[in-house]
Amino acid sequence: MRFSVEEIACFERPVKLRMPFRFGVVTMTQAPQAFVRARIRLENATQAEGAAAELLVPKWFDKNPALSNEENFEQLRQSMRAAREAYQGCGLDTAYGHSRPAVGLVESYGPALLDRALLDALCRALDVSFYEAVRTNLPRISFSGLDMNLFLAGLEPANRIAARHTVGLSDPITSLEHGSPVGDGLPETLEEVIARYGHRWFKLKVGGDVKADVERLGAIAGVLDRIAEPYRASLDGNEQYRDVDGVLDLWRAIKAEPRLRRLASSIVFIEQPIKRQNALAGLEMLAEALPPVIIDESDDSLDAFPRAKALGYRGVSSKTCKGIYKSLINAARCAQWGPDYFMTGEDLTVQAGIALQQDLALVSLLGLAHVERNGHHYVNGMAGLPAGEQEAFLSRHDDVYERSHGAVRLRIREGMIQMRSLDCPGFASRVLPDWSAMGRMP
Repeated sequence: MRFSVEEIACFERPVKLRMPFRFGVVTMTQAPQAFVRARIRLENATQAEGAAAELLVPKWFDKNPALSNEENFEQLRQSMRAAREAYQGCGLDTAYGHSRPAVGLVESYGPALLDRALLDALCRALDVSFYEAVRTNLPRISFSGLDMNLFLAGLEPANRIAARHTVGLSDPITSLEHGSPVGDGLPETLEEVIARYGHRWFKLKVGGDVKADVERLGAIAGVLDRIAEPYRASLDGNEQYRDVDGVLDLWRAIKAEPRLRRLASSIVFIEQPIKRQNALAGLEMLAEALPPVIIDESDDSLDAFPRAKALGYRGVSSKTCKGIYKSLINAARCAQWGPDYFMTGEDLTVQAGIALQQDLALVSLLGLAHVERNGHHYVNGMAGLPAGEQEAFLSRHDDVYERSHGAVRLRIREGMIQMRSLDCPGFASRVLPDWSAMGRMP
C-alpha cells in the first residue's frame, strides 16, 4: 500500500459564471479552476496518475477586504506550490502518511487537492474504487481516540443524493423582479429553478442585516411555500454576523414574522453565521436558543470541531477543499459522539467533471442525504471544455450528466442526483481531464 510521489503538476482553466454569485462580502463573476496531476510509483514499480480539481474562490479562505481577488487567487496558488514541494520526491509511504495536514484554510487548500490526486492514482494503480479503498482503509487513516478501521468499514455509499439549491444574495427570486435576464435558456430565478430541477432542499444566504435578511427571506418563502410537499432549508451566514447576539436577533425576527412561519419550521441548521474571529468564543447559548449551528470557515484545523462542540456547536461541514481526511475523521467523531452531532455537505461552486464527482462520492460514502450544489446553476456546465472532454464524461457517467442547451451539465431530476457510475476504479471518475486543453499554473 506504500508508494512514492514521482511528479506533481499544477494546471489552471478559466471559469466564467453565467450569472453572478454573491455570498458574504464578494460577488463572483469568474475565477480560475486549479487542477493537479500526480504520478506515483508503488513498491512493485507500478506507476499510475491521478487528478483533482478545485475552484480558486476569492474572499472565502481569506476574507481580508484589503486583498484583491487576484491576490486571493495567488494565496491559493502558493498553497499548492508549497504542498507540491512538500509532497514531491518523498520516499515510500501510505496515502495518509504522505498527507501534510495544515492549520488554516488557505494553508490546507494545496494539501487537500494533492491528497485527492494521490488517492485517485493509488486507486487506479490497484484497480479499486474510492468506496472500496476507504472502506478497507487502503490509505491507512488513523487518528488518536478513534477506531477508524471500524468506522470506515461500516460506511455504505448511496446511489443518489438530494441537491440542496443555493439562493445567493443577488439571485432573482421571481420573474417579476428579473430585469436583465441571461437569456441562455437555463433557469435564472428561484421559481424557474424549482420548476426545472424539482428541488426540495435549499440553502439560503443571509447578509448580516436583520431587517434586509428577513425581507429577502420573506420573498423566498413566498416561492418555497407554493411547494405542496415538505421542503427543508439551511441558513448560511458566511460570517456576516459579528457575534451571537446578532444571530439571536435574526432568529427572533424570523420567528416573529408571519410570512416566515413555514420557512422557519423547515430550517434544519444554520451554517457559520459569526465571524471566525468570534465564532469559537462564548456560544454556549446557541444550543438552546437556535436551530443546530455548524462551523464551516472556522473549521481550519483538525482540532477545530472538538473545540466548537465544547461551545455548543452541533455540526461541521464537509468540503473537499478542506481535505477528505478531515471529513472522514470528523464524520467518525460524529458517530462516536452520538446522534446530536452531524456533518453536512457544502459546495464551493464545485465544477462539473472530476471535482464534482469526487465531492459527490465523498458525501455519498459519508451517508449524507443531501448536499449543497451550486456550480450547475452559476456556471454553464462544461460549456468551456473541449467537446471531446465533455463527451468523455457524458458517455462514461451518463447518470450524473446530461446534454442540454449546447453543453454537458449535471443532471438533476425531482431534486435528486444519480451517481451509481461513480463506483468505478479510481476516485469516482472513469475519465481524466484533458491536460492539453489547460495551461500550467504560473
